[in-house]
Amino acid sequence: MEDLITDPFRAARLVLRLRQEGVTDDGVLRAMETVDRGAFVDDAALKDLAFADCVVPIPCGQTIPRPAATGQLLQALGLGRERKARLLVIGMGSGYIAALAGQLAADVFGVERYNKLTDHARQRIVSLGLDNLAVRHGDGLLGWAERGPYDRVLITGLVDAIPQPLFDQLKPGGLVITPMQHDGRQQIARMARDGTTEWFGLSHELAPMVPGSSQAL
Repeated sequence: MEDLITDPFRAARLVLRLRQEGVTDDGVLRAMETVDRGAFVDDAALKDLAFADCVVPIPCGQTIPRPAATGQLLQALGLGRERKARLLVIGMGSGYIAALAGQLAADVFGVERYNKLTDHARQRIVSLGLDNLAVRHGDGLLGWAERGPYDRVLITGLVDAIPQPLFDQLKPGGLVITPMQHDGRQQIARMARDGTTEWFGLSHELAPMVPGSSQAL
């Protein structure tokens, strides 16, 4: 089994930087301090970027966002300390954000449009012993109805509107969290079924979420 724990000194610098960018939730900080971003990078030459304040390339032309953006998305979930929530993550990428979410929720289900990324994430889940995570290849904007309902749905890329199937898969009182354009810039929306929305800051813009699933990769 691989090691999930990060270098403590580099992790401490990461937490300080996150606090400076408004990530103050203790659970989120603890998860990001514990889970090594480098464990989710395929290219060994890029692993040293894991604790840098930068985007890290991964296969299929995708990226792992800058740490502050990841922390702000997780903080907007508002999960608290109980770790009772069922969470759907759409646009799982390398599996890093799903692994972080697994430190905050009881069960995490990730959907990724690229089969290669899904396979890599599944292998990491096994090697890291992350037994509260499950992943599948598919169109995340359709959700994963068979594993619902969910307390939270997290969309990791920018959308213009939240598809109705995601609202349909929420538990009563559940929320969808996603980057959206608001007041002329990207912000994080936390939206209930009735459209009631709270807005949270986002330090760095995120790429649009592409509908459908990739057939070639």
